[in-house]
Order: sequence, then structure tokens, then C-alpha cells
Amino acid sequence: MTQSHPRISKAVIPAAGLGTRFLPATKATPKEMLPVVDKPAIQYVVEEAVSAGLDDVLMVTGRNKRPLEDHFDRNYELESALQKKGDAGRLAKVQASSDLATMHYVRQGDPRGLGHAVLCAAPHVGQEPFAVLLGDDLIDPRDPLLQRMIDVQERHGGSVIALMEVAPEQIHLYGCAAVESTEDGDVVKVTGLVEKPDAADAPSHYAVIGRYVLDPNIFGILRKTEPGRGGEIQLTDALQQLAEDEKVGGPVHGVVFKGRRYDTGDRGDYLRAIVRLACEREDLGPDFRTWLRSYVAEEMQQR
Repeated sequence: MTQSHPRISKAVIPAAGLGTRFLPATKATPKEMLPVVDKPAIQYVVEEAVSAGLDDVLMVTGRNKRPLEDHFDRNYELESALQKKGDAGRLAKVQASSDLATMHYVRQGDPRGLGHAVLCAAPHVGQEPFAVLLGDDLIDPRDPLLQRMIDVQERHGGSVIALMEVAPEQIHLYGCAAVESTEDGDVVKVTGLVEKPDAADAPSHYAVIGRYVLDPNIFGILRKTEPGRGGEIQLTDALQQLAEDEKVGGPVHGVVFKGRRYDTGDRGDYLRAIVRLACEREDLGPDFRTWLRSYVAEEMQQR
């Protein structure tokens, strides 16, 4: 018999990273505000949370992150100027970001890792299950990963993590899950987790990507979790404890994602994400694809 579990209503978005891979662009601009076509990356993430029914969003920020708050706030001067010009289209785009969700903010005083950033959300989340969305991973809205994860959590309880199969030579870049199959083809039971293992030591090819639905018992574990890899408090280490002992906070399941994911945390993947999304836009795609084909053909002729 399927057990009913509390409905999830809150999303947590850690956004305190320094963005050093994008220097000097991120010297004064948060990496989350870098544009992906004509929207900052962070807006795609908030839109994903809202699409899954999570319109209570807590952003965990750090120093120099004030532009994030400004982006999701009203800009009355800009709105007034657009109204006077009669530019209804751009006015709607500006207002959309401030009307998306109920936004909250908390500072992560020290950069002590993802686990610590999630722990900063404890007073806001309370004793409810909640979602965590990392801003470097953009999930195509046509592939509703987060909604599927919420459905799995409501069915099984505990925590749910997003997994994606990667090549063996890439697994050292991710957390890696040991898994057992279930009756659902895209759902596995997670029996263990390790952070960024060498390929020879990886328990599988399933990499943890930046979406989590977490049981609130994770907070008690994170408070006791010692710094791990990189001297940081790793969320993976806390999830490993949940996977080892279901009595602490229920089981840990994984949803194996095979859809479209855009990694904006890497410069090359960031550029590829922009190209892909621009090509698929109705307003930009036709002209951009024509130019892109011409550019690639010219490059091939010169080689």
C-alpha cells in the first residue's frame, strides 16, 4: 500500500559560490547572474521550482550577491520608463522575475561547502521535506525532473536525488551513487554515496546532479558532519548516512534522468547551453541557426 507523505512546498537554492572559473567576469557580478541568452541563469532555476509547485524559495547567498535580490525585486524606475515608452513586451519580462515566487534570502557567512549551505536553510524549512536546486544545472522545462522527484518522495518518503549516467572518465567530477533497481524503471534505491571517486573506485556510473528532495532529518546529520573532501561539509556525506540507516530519515532513492541538462558551471558547457537554447527559441532560432550553419561551414573549409 502506498504511504502518503507531506507535500513539499519549499525550495532552497544555494548561491554563495565565488564563481572563480568565470573570472574576471564574476569579480563584481555573481556567476548566477551571467546571462543564458537573455535571462540570468538563476531565473531558469527559480522558474523550474515554481513549475513544480514550489513558490516559496529560499536563496542562500554570500558576499557580493546583492544583484540576486535586486533581480527578483521590483524596479519601479525601469518599469515606469518602459510604461512611458509603451514597451509592453519588455515591461512584462521585467515584471515576470519579481512576480515568480515568494523569495527569501539568508547569508552563508563562511564558504564551508554545500552541506553547510543547506544547513543554513534549517530555520526557514523547519520540519518539512524540501527541494534543493543547484544553480549550475539547468534542466530543460520539457523534461520535468523535479516534479518526478517530488512524486517519488511523496510515495516513498525519505530523500530523493537526481542521477545521470556519465562516462567512467567523468565520474571523478561528481558524487557517485551505489544503487539497486526498483520496480520503476527510472527509480533506483541508493545504498551508498561517495564524493568524486576515482574511476577505479566508483561504485557505478551514476553521477549525482544538482537536484535533491530532502527529508528534514538531514539537518541533524549535517550539524554533526565533519568536513570531508576539500575541507568542506559535504551534502553527499550526510546523504550517505541516510542511505546506511533508514531509521534516521527514511530511504534514499534516485531518479535516473535522461533528459536535457545544461551545465553552466563550466565555461565550455555554458557556451554550449547558450547555443542550444538560442537555437530552440522561436524568436531567435531561425536566424541564429542559419548563421551558425554558415559559420561552421566556413570554419570547416579553412581546416
